[in-house]
Amino acid sequence: MKVYVGNLSYETTEAELRELFSAHGTVESVNLITEGGGGRSKGFGFVEFRDDQEANAAIAALNGTEVRGRTINVNQARPKTERGGFGGGRSRF
Repeated sequence: MKVYVGNLSYETTEAELRELFSAHGTVESVNLITEGGGGRSKGFGFVEFRDDQEANAAIAALNGTEVRGRTINVNQARPKTERGGFGGGRSRF
């Protein structure tokens, strides 16, 4: 299961996230989202656990806790939704 982690300090590293979350289970991967090709952090990322139980334990334990002076949001990652149509709500016809 993949977990979303938001409101991170821009200085937070993938290694820090791995260490923080590994206390709650086996971390398969950590992906800190950055601007462009490896630029500055956008302040959120994803942590993937081996199983759902471990992911849920991490969500319960870490959501709302403080990391580097910021209260982080931790919840189950949702799949990216496809953007349909032409954007606006009005029709040309």
